[in-house]
Amino acid sequence: MSYYAIVSLYLSRILNVQLRINIGENQGETKMLEELKEQVIKTARQAQRDGLCKHKSGNFSSRDKETGYVVITPSGVDRELLTVDDMVVIDLDANVIECKSGLRPSSETLMHLKIYGLRPEVNSICHTHSLYATVFAVLNKPIPALVYEMMVMNCKQGRIPVAPYGRPGTTALADSVTDACLEADTFLLQGHGAVAVDAGPIEDAYLKACYIEEFAELYQHALTINGGKEPPAFPAEELQAWAYPKEIHLLNQ
Repeated sequence: MSYYAIVSLYLSRILNVQLRINIGENQGETKMLEELKEQVIKTARQAQRDGLCKHKSGNFSSRDKETGYVVITPSGVDRELLTVDDMVVIDLDANVIECKSGLRPSSETLMHLKIYGLRPEVNSICHTHSLYATVFAVLNKPIPALVYEMMVMNCKQGRIPVAPYGRPGTTALADSVTDACLEADTFLLQGHGAVAVDAGPIEDAYLKACYIEEFAELYQHALTINGGKEPPAFPAEELQAWAYPKEIHLLNQ
């Protein structure tokens, strides 16, 4: 075998090894995002089945911690019909990275990206149009902490705040959520719906979205029974004072 043939064979083997490495890395990243897509789809379907989102409304997203990419539901698709190929991968600059089916990302993607930019620790967002929460959003009325369980919502002022109105699908809507999303992990959108965020997986954000609706329904009933008068509520200081009981001795302590 000639010198040139040996060199050519050597280089070919190096290129083949590198190609296998690159393919493996890409497959690993794809698999990771595919799992994230499945999680978002599962939550979106659950929200529709639970009645928090009807008639193709609402939108859901999760951020991949490694790439920084966001997986978000597409615009105007029934949640029961969603497939992994319908999910949209987008970067924080609103550039679509991948969508195998060619669908457009939710028209409220800019709001999601705004929240991720304002809250770097947040990795999941659920936007719902649940009934009772939307009633108070229409009234532009924050929901007070009637029960102590609201402490899980990270409500710095002891309430679920209301972000001022911004037209859906615009930068005005994205900009309108700034103060509210910095105040709490859950907030209402005036005349629109509700938003819940979490640093963990999207299932955790969805649990908070469920809490919003339950607290809104509780508030409505309390106002009705109380003749329209405001019921007593916990102050923010009391909510923030909670700590796991030190009297319980855990393992490995």
